[in-house]
Amino acid sequence: MHPSFVLRAVVGATLSIVLLGSARGASPVISEIRSTLEDQQSVAVTIYNENLALVKDTRRVNLPAGTSDLAFRDVSAHIRPETALLRSRTADSDLSVLEQNFDFDLLTPAKLLEKYVGKKVGIIKTHPTTGEETEEEAVVLSAAKGTVLRIGDRIETGIPGRIVYREVPPNLRDRPTLVMMLQNSEAAPQEVELSYLTGGLAWQADYVGELDAEDQHLDLNGWVTLKNTSGTRYESAKLQLVAGDVNRVREELYRRAVPAAAMRMQVAEAPPMAEESLFEYHLYTLQRPTTIGDNQSKQVALLGASAVPVRKQYLLQGSDYYYRSSHGDLGKKLKVGVYVEFDNKTESHLGMPLPKGIVRIYKRDSEGNAQFVGEDRIDHTPKNEKVRLKLGDAFDVTADKKQTDFKKLSGFGPWQYQFESAYQILLKNAKSEPVMVTVHEPVPGDWEILKESHPHEKGNASTAVWNILVPAEGSAELSYRVRVRF
Repeated sequence: MHPSFVLRAVVGATLSIVLLGSARGASPVISEIRSTLEDQQSVAVTIYNENLALVKDTRRVNLPAGTSDLAFRDVSAHIRPETALLRSRTADSDLSVLEQNFDFDLLTPAKLLEKYVGKKVGIIKTHPTTGEETEEEAVVLSAAKGTVLRIGDRIETGIPGRIVYREVPPNLRDRPTLVMMLQNSEAAPQEVELSYLTGGLAWQADYVGELDAEDQHLDLNGWVTLKNTSGTRYESAKLQLVAGDVNRVREELYRRAVPAAAMRMQVAEAPPMAEESLFEYHLYTLQRPTTIGDNQSKQVALLGASAVPVRKQYLLQGSDYYYRSSHGDLGKKLKVGVYVEFDNKTESHLGMPLPKGIVRIYKRDSEGNAQFVGEDRIDHTPKNEKVRLKLGDAFDVTADKKQTDFKKLSGFGPWQYQFESAYQILLKNAKSEPVMVTVHEPVPGDWEILKESHPHEKGNASTAVWNILVPAEGSAELSYRVRVRF
C-alpha cells in the first residue's frame, strides 16, 4: 500500500482520522516549522473590562537561517491578527516578519466536506447482511445545506455511506494557528515572544459582604471572576487586570457563543491582588501564576476587609411632578428604600480602588445561618470615595403621602408661573425600635419652603431633605408648604 492519509467521516458520528504509513514507517513531510504549547516558556495575560485582553506568549523554537514559515499553534481563536507582534528575546538574533496569515478555518466534518467541493472522495458502503465493505469513487458537487454527490453516471443527495478523504487540505487546521513568514539571520534555538490583542477573555469584580447583628459593620471580600471563551488554554499564566474605561475604536469582532453547560466554576484560593496606578486606570496583579482553561469560569481573590463601618439609611424618595398641579392623594404604604453606605478609606479597613461590579450582602439569622439581604452594582470607585448600596425596600417602614393644598398664584410667561402647595407625609414604623427616615423631595424651579413641621436641609439646588425620627411601633408626621416659580 502506498502511503496515504485516509479520513473517514461517519454520518451522525464524530470525525476520526487515521494516518497510515508505509511498510517502512515513513512519516509525512512537514513543510513548515510548528510551535505548540509544549514549546511555551511563559505566558502573560492582561485582561481589560470589555472583552479585550493582551496576550504575551513566549516560546522556544529552533529556526533555520533564511526564510521559513513558523506556524504558531494554539493562539486565541479571537485574535486580532492586525495587532500581532513577534519579537526575538535572544539578544544576538536578527529576526523579522515578512508576512503573516491567521488560519481560523478549523477541521470539522462539515468544513472538510466544503473544502472537497469539486474534488474526488471515496464512498464506503457496508453490505447489510454480509458486512462486506465496498468503495466507490464520487465527486462532491455541493456541501451547502446538504450534500450532493456525483457517483458514476448518477447524482445522489445525502451521504450514502462513509466518506473517505485522501488528505487534509493545507488551509484547514485542527487548532487556531498564526502562520508567519520569517527572515532569520542565523540558525539557532531562540526564544520568541508573540503579543496580540484578543477577544474571548473577560473579567468582572464580585463582592460579598456580611453585616453584623447591629448593621453597623461589614466584612467584605472581593473576587475577580474570569471567563475564557478564546479557544485556547493559558497554562501557569501571569495574570493582570486593568480596571477603567479604555477607549477603543469600535469594530465588528468575531464572537462565539459558549453553551452554559460548557462552563465550569473553579474557586481559586489566593491572597489579595496587588494594585497600582497605570496611566488613568488601575492595574491589579495576581501574586502567583494561574491556569485559565478554555471554556472556563474562574474566581481569584481580590481583597478582604473586616469590620468596615457602615451607615444604614431608610430613604423615602419623592417626585417633582406634583408641584405643578393639584393631585390629592399621592400614595398609600409607599415603599421606603433601605441603603447601606461605607467609606473606601484606609481607616475603614479598605482604601484601594474598587473595580466596578456587583456587591451582594448577607446577614446571619438567629440560628447563625447567613441569609441574602440584597445586592447592588457599583461603578469604578476610587480611594476615599463613598460606596452606597440599595439593598431593597423596608417591610416594616412605610409612608402615606398626600397633597393638602394647591394654588396657582400667577402664570403670564417665563418665570411668571407661581404655585403654592402643601403636603403631609405620615411615616409608620412597625419595628420594635425607632428608625430615622430620610425624606428626599426633588422640588422643581425656584422654590422656597414657607412652613414646615421639621427643619429641612438643602441637599442641592433642587432637593429638600428631612430626617425624621419615627418611634418604635409608632408614626411621625411631616408637613410642609412650598412656593415654586418657573
